[in-house]
Amino acid sequence: MRRCALAMNMGPLLEISHRTVDGGASHAVTIPQFGLGVFLALSDGTCRQSCLWALAAGYRHIDTARVYENEAEVGAAIRESGIPREEVFITTKLRRADATGFERTLAECDASLERLGLDFVDLYLIHAPPEDVDARADVWRGMEEVLESGRSRAIGVSNYGAHHLQALLERSRYGPAVNQVEIHPWLQRPALIEATRAAGAVPMAYSPLARGHKVSDRRLAEIASGIGCTPAQAAIAWCLEEGFITIPKSSDENRITENLAAITITLEDEQRDALTALEEGYISGWDPTVQP
Repeated sequence: MRRCALAMNMGPLLEISHRTVDGGASHAVTIPQFGLGVFLALSDGTCRQSCLWALAAGYRHIDTARVYENEAEVGAAIRESGIPREEVFITTKLRRADATGFERTLAECDASLERLGLDFVDLYLIHAPPEDVDARADVWRGMEEVLESGRSRAIGVSNYGAHHLQALLERSRYGPAVNQVEIHPWLQRPALIEATRAAGAVPMAYSPLARGHKVSDRRLAEIASGIGCTPAQAAIAWCLEEGFITIPKSSDENRITENLAAITITLEDEQRDALTALEEGYISGWDPTVQP
């Protein structure tokens, strides 16, 4: 991972790539470290409007997924925004139920592109380790074809544990560029972060606010008060300073703007230490990382 300069008001950029069999790196791309997650953003116009607010505010990374059922609205927002396609980084994901083999992986990626109305995405992820262990190698082979065919500029995984990553690397030509998992000050996962980076991947933090469960944490409020920011901004700033790609979700215009302002925060050592001390192994959602 290489951190790049601050880009306009979208925040810092990171370089991600794929580890090759000989230990090199391939298919490097630049990704905005901060983005908008659209999990639970309804496809009744809510998702489209959220994306438009975010893009107008300066966001240039949107994270969606087949299972969210809002890819079409993400694509519509990109077109309506008038922002050139090459300036917006789009992540979407292969639904776990569809991760059954090589051909299915390609077909599902093509279907996502059709719903988005795009010729390619910037990052395509397996949403969780395929439930059929025997299918995992073929699914990843499909992902490698997605990369080489230009359907996506980068490929990766989501909700993979260290053992999943190890098994993937044993039978791959390209390692994942990203492992997207739940990470926040209350769930820091140091061993998984180490395994992710050892695989040549960058950790991507979803639910950096623990799905809002911890925004009222008294300790967080005290830390945020000392920083001079909101509790949500403090938690996001910790994720960013740890080097994680960070994608808080929101469908509220004010919250979308508030979250973006976290990119301007620089934590002092004692503030970072205080946020790190919030660790309690708190999982706010599902956790396939521990599954076989």
